[in-house]
Amino acid sequence: MTGRNTPSFFPFGKEQLLPAEEMLEVGRKREKLIIGIPSEVEKVETRVPLTPQAVDLLVKNDHEVIIESNAGMQSNYSDREYSEAGAIITKNRKDVFHADIILKISPFDIEEVELLKGNQILISALHFNTEFEESLRMLMQKKVCAIAYSYIRDENGFFPIEQILSEISGSNAVLIASEYLSTVHNGKGVILGGVTGISPTEVVILGSDTAAEFAARAALGLGATIKVFDDSINNLRNLENRLHQRIFTSVFQPQVLMKALQSADVVIGALNACNSTKFIVPDDFIQKMKEGSVIVDLCMSKGGCFETSIATTLKRPVYRKHGVVHYCVPNITARVARTSSIALSNTFAPILINIGEIGGIHRYVRATKGFRNGIYVYNGILTNADLGARYNIPHQDIDLMMTAF
Repeated sequence: MTGRNTPSFFPFGKEQLLPAEEMLEVGRKREKLIIGIPSEVEKVETRVPLTPQAVDLLVKNDHEVIIESNAGMQSNYSDREYSEAGAIITKNRKDVFHADIILKISPFDIEEVELLKGNQILISALHFNTEFEESLRMLMQKKVCAIAYSYIRDENGFFPIEQILSEISGSNAVLIASEYLSTVHNGKGVILGGVTGISPTEVVILGSDTAAEFAARAALGLGATIKVFDDSINNLRNLENRLHQRIFTSVFQPQVLMKALQSADVVIGALNACNSTKFIVPDDFIQKMKEGSVIVDLCMSKGGCFETSIATTLKRPVYRKHGVVHYCVPNITARVARTSSIALSNTFAPILINIGEIGGIHRYVRATKGFRNGIYVYNGILTNADLGARYNIPHQDIDLMMTAF
């Protein structure tokens, strides 16, 4: 028996005797997210990261969404639709950039970084062809957590956002090439495809991943002949299996590629954006292409895969070099803004809901390795090795940093 003054055998409070599982649930209290979506009309960007349907889902999960007026206009989503879904519509740009999470399509520029209050979560694209060293250093000073959505992996190791955008851009590339071969756009005046009694147009595709596959499907569907080049025989074999037919394939043999380019009507650069191998088609190869042939470079967000590639915009998408039409728009999926917006929204909304459910961004980062892959600045520290090498900025491994945060 234990008397009133006898010490207890348990020198702990009741709360310390609770099962570990119950303590874990208490620690994972849901967090309300305040999400800001700015308008990007002035950047020649037509897509929007969340549709009204996704906003409705987030609001019903007790999150707050602040949208700058007319942000969804070019995707044919009105302020009224967003308001009815529960979003807060504002004309004050500063209100949007003071949200806890800023979700946007294009990379942050200096003016936008200056509007940030600091210690926020930023989700956007990351374009390596954009000289944004000053913006990057400012982001580090503001101690933000910056995520490049194209680099986010899922539980199977795939890049879900990169993949869906690649599907759209691959199909889109063939349609674009068809436009610029036509007389309407001062092209050669030929149809992309095959017509009885007339030789089919030739399409050369560089790469064998998702964008290349969908470009190949679209070109074959129109009746064109295709030739696909890649640096891996295994990748080429897998592409043929996915297409369920034999096609002309080759590794990057310079003489074989040059001969293919000389007879090509269309060349599509669709190298894997996440592949460390950097292949550039040299200028002298482009010089040997036919007058009026078309290049569509789908790799502009990584600097392009043709030596003659120069980034363009949707307002002025093409230029001619050596008589060859070049289409080099980094945000090529913005041509089909509504389709692309829905695709992006379908991926962003679940991620945001999971961040709230798990108790905030830092818990989500620790728990989700694939999401960490997209982070290039964490708490003001650069974590992307490619950016570190490009701008001579020290970086740290995000996985190692998890032990300190």
